Amino acid sequence: MSDPLPAVSSRPLEGGPSFSLRHRLARLTWNITWSLCASWTPPVMRPWRRFLLRLFGAKISATAVIYGTAKIWHPANLTVGDHACIGGGATIYSMAPITLEAWALVSQGAYLCAGTHDIDDPDFQLVTAPIVVGERAWIAAEAFVGPGVSVGAGAVLGARAVAFRDLEPWGVYVGNPAKRTRTRKRAAKDSQA
Repeated sequence: MSDPLPAVSSRPLEGGPSFSLRHRLARLTWNITWSLCASWTPPVMRPWRRFLLRLFGAKISATAVIYGTAKIWHPANLTVGDHACIGGGATIYSMAPITLEAWALVSQGAYLCAGTHDIDDPDFQLVTAPIVVGERAWIAAEAFVGPGVSVGAGAVLGARAVAFRDLEPWGVYVGNPAKRTRTRKRAAKDSQA
């Protein structure tokens, strides 16, 4: 189900598609399926939502939590580890692989965006890069993570913060652009274990 990006210019400024017709039809089928079969489901129907995501190519742990109101662009590019959570209203714009490691948390309204456009290219070509949210990291409400960002283990990206650069493990980041404000206290406990 996962098509590579086209080798030729797609000319998005002229309305040209960045993905093949097959890829776009697969995503349309996915969107219809999620809308009709999952978006309205109560929290207790987690196994059903995991099943649907796996059916469309996602790699989802048996203990992962994905809320029905989450928006996932292309499940085949999504990996969710043990006890990781994608909250309600979160957007996973998985134009490239997006990985949530064990216990990672993406809160309500957060936006993980693995694609952008090359602003220096006259054709404004699509550029994608994977996102990794490390073990026990937290992307807080309405925060934004850009293409190619690696969020270190235990890092926190505060509410409405914007990350376009990697976040160091156990750092607490706030603002736009996100700046490290301190070290998460949990790091000291984990280093003693």
